[in-house]
Amino acid sequence: MNEEINTAHINPKGKIAKTVLMPGDPLRAKYIADTFLDNVVQFNDVRGMLGFTGNYKGKEISVMGSGMGMPSIGIYSYELFNVYGVENIIRIGSAGGYTKDMKLYDVFLCTEAYSESTFAIMQSGFNEKVLKSSPELNDRVREYAKKLNIPLKEGRVHSSDVFYYQNPKPCEKYANENNCDCVEMESFALFNNARALNKKATCLVTISDNLLTQEETTSEERQTAFNEMMKIALEFAQ
Repeated sequence: MNEEINTAHINPKGKIAKTVLMPGDPLRAKYIADTFLDNVVQFNDVRGMLGFTGNYKGKEISVMGSGMGMPSIGIYSYELFNVYGVENIIRIGSAGGYTKDMKLYDVFLCTEAYSESTFAIMQSGFNEKVLKSSPELNDRVREYAKKLNIPLKEGRVHSSDVFYYQNPKPCEKYANENNCDCVEMESFALFNNARALNKKATCLVTISDNLLTQEETTSEERQTAFNEMMKIALEFAQ
């Protein structure tokens, strides 16, 4: 990684590790760095998108916010992969359940991302609605979850462009017609960038609300209470 290269979005003041954990909220990135990492150096604060590098159990790992939505994570993940030599990005975030099986605080491994977005078409001419995450990283997630005795669900996530729908219960359409278990807003773009640049990416989410049952967590809980998901992702430093 060349720390002297600056982009419009990342101006590194320190080293960026080969593996980056990427929550959407930059304050969640700070929480992870403050809570779990030793010898932390903040490497980015451009536009308030905080990035940190530190040690977890003696191994180097970085954590950086991505912002919300595919355009935002599309920019940051592309620059990390293509400019700063990052090899692995693990998105860690929250998701809304589409089925009654998705309970609050369930940890879910996104092995596929479905989207109606044109992101992949515009970015690299990839004209498919479903993108897979890295099988290698997914195997490691399963290994670490088992080691930590953390139950893990897995399947397809809907990467949506829309947060506020005018039509009611969009979960029924995406769950029934496209076999989606839950919804978030970033994974499809991340998986596309990894595919296009021959890198590795996956996504772990914690179910923060359920669109069928109307159960939900608070914004404070979403920032700090998803520790099981974070612990699995941090094992990638080993």
